[in-house]
Amino acid sequence: MDMSGSERIEAPLDAVWQALNDPEILRQCIPGCERLEKTSDTDMTATVSLKIGPIKARFEGAVQLSNLDPPHSYRIAGEGKGGVVGFAKGGADVSLQAEAPDVTILSYVVKADVGGKIAQLGARLIDSTAKKLATEFFGTFREIVGKSQDRLAS
Repeated sequence: MDMSGSERIEAPLDAVWQALNDPEILRQCIPGCERLEKTSDTDMTATVSLKIGPIKARFEGAVQLSNLDPPHSYRIAGEGKGGVVGFAKGGADVSLQAEAPDVTILSYVVKADVGGKIAQLGARLIDSTAKKLATEFFGTFREIVGKSQDRLAS
């Protein structure tokens, strides 16, 4: 499954970069994320519960940041194991570009794979679920980062 898009975020480039590297902000943005802990500057562990069609799964996994070019881009990749339901793995290339002093364009290209029981649900259901999750993640991220800038300005 491949997908790409961009988001206009009402915050300076440096603030968006910091938020992309803040496990607490990421935890709030990842749908179903129960836990996200930083284990090093580039590694995190996570627990995420999701419902994909009729299957509810709890994934335990690792997230790694690579190709870091602060504050412009990085690659975030992860793999989660959901026991008998299967696994999910994927990554996203994320880039930031200042559109104005207080506006940043975040662009992303995502590649993901699933295996096991969840792979049997069919590509259309998996793709639509992945798009919904990405939309939720980036919408929440835009809100949280934009609101934190509003608080700083007040």
